[in-house]
Amino acid sequence: MLNEDNALPLSPQEPAVRGSYGRVAPAPTHFLVPGGDTRRRLLGGLLGGSATLFGAASFAQQKTERQVNPPPSTGLPRWSQALGQPVNTTYGTPSEYEKNIVRRQSPGLTTTNQSSIAFAPLQNLFGIITPSGLHFERDHSGRPDVDPDQHRLLIHGLVREAKIFTMADILRYPSVSRIHFIECGANTGMEWANVAVPTVQYSHGMLSCSEYTGVLLSTLLDEVGYDSKKSRYVLAEGADAASLTRSIPIEVALNDVMVVYGQNGEMLRPENGYPLRLLVPGVQGVSSVKWLRRLKVGDAAFETREETRHYTDLMPDGISRQYTWVQEAKSVITSPSGGQKLLDHGYYEITGLAWSGRGAVKRVDVSTDGGRNWKTASLQAPILSKALTRFRMDWRWGGDSALLQSRVIDSTGYVQPLIKQLRAVRGARSIYHNNAIQTWQVDPLGNVSNVQLS
Repeated sequence: MLNEDNALPLSPQEPAVRGSYGRVAPAPTHFLVPGGDTRRRLLGGLLGGSATLFGAASFAQQKTERQVNPPPSTGLPRWSQALGQPVNTTYGTPSEYEKNIVRRQSPGLTTTNQSSIAFAPLQNLFGIITPSGLHFERDHSGRPDVDPDQHRLLIHGLVREAKIFTMADILRYPSVSRIHFIECGANTGMEWANVAVPTVQYSHGMLSCSEYTGVLLSTLLDEVGYDSKKSRYVLAEGADAASLTRSIPIEVALNDVMVVYGQNGEMLRPENGYPLRLLVPGVQGVSSVKWLRRLKVGDAAFETREETRHYTDLMPDGISRQYTWVQEAKSVITSPSGGQKLLDHGYYEITGLAWSGRGAVKRVDVSTDGGRNWKTASLQAPILSKALTRFRMDWRWGGDSALLQSRVIDSTGYVQPLIKQLRAVRGARSIYHNNAIQTWQVDPLGNVSNVQLS
């Protein structure tokens, strides 16, 4: 039996792949082995290879877990022959067949479970909105259990009148709802050192996009009467045990920053900052302080731990670049992507995500030959400022090796760079702000792996 577009037939002995969409087999769910010095093993296994390609070949060789899914009989399937489950009056959950689509932790990346990261499964998502339960999570001292009735927000410093707001107070102010992405400054950080992590979930999964509802920070600053002549920065502090703090320039704070309580139509979830968080669109995620409890207006940056010792960019001359706010234009192909497998020859849709912290996505180009030739992809509406944009391009795979790349140009004219262009300026010792073009290699058997082109 031939597949669509007269593609090569699948062997009748070849079982279907649980969780596949179209003819792309999903990446194995557990690439990184928990326990032991996983990070060392990962680094050691991935730093090898030729001078041209740094690949995750060992991961690409792993077999995808497969489950036989026999075709239905000539009669009605079992689920059509009996009454189904009663109406669900509790909080809804995904289908049991989607239970493997979850956030995943990278063992060894952080020292404790309270100071760790859970990566969003970008390869399994559609459109641009990340479900709240799959939004990436980055905690510095664990997730606090905040009682909204007891929670307070203090705004003080260079203001006419310091005020303490309850949640009831915040909910009384005029609200706005806007769609924005949040990306950790360390997203794709492992790639700086030629470490080709195996899947897009681990390479780019510290990225999510939601519809947020809350009050513009400018509204609250006007309420307390901030000093417009002396004010230069706002210090945001969280209610977690780390009391995480970040300085935010006043011009940014007065632009589109929000004090948020709603996400995707419901209250924030605990891991996303319940009951109150700051949202600083387009700026590295650490500035969008969760469990927000204090805002202090000052005449200078506050030089806190998270902006002096951490979240700085080490340059080749040994000097650290500080206060790198904006997440520059970036894109990544999510399908086909690392760890997946093309099941047969023929038509595929290449799809992925693009974003920019400076504005909207203007254009995305896609290459299937490692950047020698580019074609313009289609952008899926809506195309919003400082939000994810979905792109798509038709592709026919005939069984040859391919190198898949995407390149975004944003509304300011900024063009996403190659990794060698970034390293020429920033060296190879950085952790943060890697927005280089990502390359996925498709081998003749259809296996997709992460590579870096020199």
